[in-house]
Amino acid sequence: MAAQDSVITQTVAKLSELQDGQIKEVEVGEGKILVIKDKNKVYATGNKCTHYGAPLKTGVYCNGRIRCPWHGACFSASTGDIEDFPGMDNIHSFPVEIRGDEVIVSAPVQALTETKRPPKTCGRSQDDNRLFVIVGGGPAGASCAETLRAQGFTGRITMVCKERILPYDRPKLSKAMNVSADRILLRQPEWYQQNQIDVLLGKEALEVDAASKIVKLNDGTEINYHSVFVAPGGFPRTLPVPGMDLGNIFPLRDPSDANHIIESVEGKRVVIVGTSFIGMEVASCIVKKARSVIAVGMESVPFERVLGEQLGSVLRKLHEGNGVSFRLKRVVREFRGVEGKVRSVLLDNGEQLDADMCVVGAGIIPNTKFIKNVKMERDGSVVCDEFLKAADGFYAGGDICRFPFYLNGELIRIEHYGMAHYHGTLAAKNMLGKQIPATSVPFFWTTQYGKSIRYAGHCMAFDDLFFQGNLEELSFVGFYCKDNKVVAVVSLNRDPVVSAVAELLHNRKMPSASELKSDNSIDLIKLAATI
Repeated sequence: MAAQDSVITQTVAKLSELQDGQIKEVEVGEGKILVIKDKNKVYATGNKCTHYGAPLKTGVYCNGRIRCPWHGACFSASTGDIEDFPGMDNIHSFPVEIRGDEVIVSAPVQALTETKRPPKTCGRSQDDNRLFVIVGGGPAGASCAETLRAQGFTGRITMVCKERILPYDRPKLSKAMNVSADRILLRQPEWYQQNQIDVLLGKEALEVDAASKIVKLNDGTEINYHSVFVAPGGFPRTLPVPGMDLGNIFPLRDPSDANHIIESVEGKRVVIVGTSFIGMEVASCIVKKARSVIAVGMESVPFERVLGEQLGSVLRKLHEGNGVSFRLKRVVREFRGVEGKVRSVLLDNGEQLDADMCVVGAGIIPNTKFIKNVKMERDGSVVCDEFLKAADGFYAGGDICRFPFYLNGELIRIEHYGMAHYHGTLAAKNMLGKQIPATSVPFFWTTQYGKSIRYAGHCMAFDDLFFQGNLEELSFVGFYCKDNKVVAVVSLNRDPVVSAVAELLHNRKMPSASELKSDNSIDLIKLAATI
């Protein structure tokens, strides 16, 4: 081992001992890196995902990239650049030299201790009079602004953010409800200043006209754009019932909502309306502090629409074992209050639930009423092509975007956090004329009582669902199938199978349902590494 000018050069492996597609973690100096052999090449990269720090050695290697085992972010093995999301930063890549049978890596000392490598960005040029507008201050908007600068755009960038908070890590709200907004920012204020991005906090777009290419703000400002990316997210769905305006009925949309709920719940009788991801994540966060928690849902089991009845039943038992009660196949008819605050919830069967506070997690409605002269679906989503383009100079992403899924051409709308990151990055490249189609496989996760459920693929309907492992012991992989094709997968305590399936789907190499059923020896992780 030699160190010169803060660079460590070290033999890290024997070439003959490396297996194709294997991710091997090795020590270099005081740090650790990954070494991956792929046919006639050897790559060396950082060892931790830049999203939440997952150990990439337990991830999946497939066709030139490493996929995180936790949340699905992907990194190029050759460059370290992030290629799928969530996350904002790249990992490091290190030069590799082969001398006979020795694999030698040179790594800067600083890169061994700083796992995140922010993308190199440019500033603004006064000679570039183009103006790109980003409407929305979520992960899609943040990724779009950053990618524009990373791709060399030197014109003006204006971000219109309805909230008075810079873009932040929204999934934290239902998983760590006491977190403060300044601790979950995707980028600090100085970053926007250094990259000369104009951020208009607390400003709302009242109209975006794709025909005139004008954005009208709530302060009377009108902005003529060259290109616009619109990703404002959605509104929490309210219930059209009496009493919805009573006090102590909360949505979960921003950090103040999350903070207020967790600070107010001690000793309270809480009714949660909605038994899908937001509602049940909130239940798992508050049940130990509340006096009681009752979840009301229209389905026969929680998560039934997305995960199916079998898995929903298992997750119901998990919640009940932790103290949550359910009222299923029920809807709310009325919120009843005393002195302007909710005191009970009336269900459609006449049952009245005592409630000191309620949390409504009934989904979202795309925030698109201010958009003019683009095609929309009945749910209010914006119809885009495979490049996320809805009209000349008009791109959309995140919760409002309906785009063709490249595996089957179906128009889909995905509300996942990672997909919003992806949309922002892809739209930025296409705003600059790249013409890159959307090819990301949806990937999401939920954490309840310290257990992480992972899901990849897209499945609005399935005709077959089978499991490997043991549902009751909470260690399994479930395969959602349509016409003998695996279209989605879910797992618990079986990492990194979902990451492997995401890569197999992405590369159109996923075995059929019948193949998986007839051969239990198929190793999906090893299969992904052979592509």
